[in-house]
Amino acid sequence: MNVTLRQLRVFRAVAAGRNFSRAGDQVGLTQPAVSRSISELEAQLGLKLLDRTTREVALTEAGQSLAARLDRVLDELEQALADTHDMASARRGKVRVASSPTLSANLMPGCIAECARRHPEIEFVLLDRIQKDVLDSVRAGEVDFGVVVEPPAADDLYGETILEDPFCLILHPSHRLATRSSVRWSALDGESLVLLDHASGSRRLIDDALAGHGAHCEVRQQVGHATTAFRMVEAGIGISVMPALAVPPAGLQALAVRPLVPRMQRAIMLVHRRNRAPSPLAQRVWRLVRETVALSPSSRSPPHPARSTPRTK
Repeated sequence: MNVTLRQLRVFRAVAAGRNFSRAGDQVGLTQPAVSRSISELEAQLGLKLLDRTTREVALTEAGQSLAARLDRVLDELEQALADTHDMASARRGKVRVASSPTLSANLMPGCIAECARRHPEIEFVLLDRIQKDVLDSVRAGEVDFGVVVEPPAADDLYGETILEDPFCLILHPSHRLATRSSVRWSALDGESLVLLDHASGSRRLIDDALAGHGAHCEVRQQVGHATTAFRMVEAGIGISVMPALAVPPAGLQALAVRPLVPRMQRAIMLVHRRNRAPSPLAQRVWRLVRETVALSPSSRSPPHPARSTPRTK
């Protein structure tokens, strides 16, 4: 059965006025078009709905039954369509975004501030969580979308890369490798490391890079936050591999930061459920995050932050 909304609206108009010409004026169709629409509807239903003579239009029993229910059905459908249309032009509401800690600290404040400036009617709610919990929140529909380090293959998620973030070496200025302008991954072989733990989306990529370049290291400490790792490096516990984004914009006053070569990087991505697109309002915030990150200093800075140490501003 292939009954159209226009056919039902035409029938309602004819049933209400019992006249094809007046019905045509009401729905914006010619009389022949009204007649054709009614005939098509009757053919789809396999029932005669109207008895037509040169003098009058009368409803059959089937026509009376349909007409009695049609007003409520069409009113509800038209309201549902209007509500859906309003969603497409929605300007006000709440958008929930989940992000892992390093990204929450170094990317999201600028995005939230830009959203407040450009779209004060949108409430940008950030959930600061470890990467696994961010992905779980996206999959469960708890948030509109997530900001993550490239996850392992996930067929149930759609992702868009918004930033490439290279890894760098964090070490004490007295360390033998601090004299170099850049450090090869292979030169880390045998070193003691302080790394982010496996709750971080970056840890898998760091481990793969070390193994791929033959750097067999002792991981002395695994921590949840980059700041903790920096303090441990200052204390001489080991050196650290970190994404460049984890380094504060003002640099690390007591530590050296050196690029690692060959360049290895992590992709920062926006993700949502593959088979469920974000709401129009969430799509506006998605675009805003993408545009804000593209214009941020982190996206324009040199790939390898070779900073002198100590650094003052």
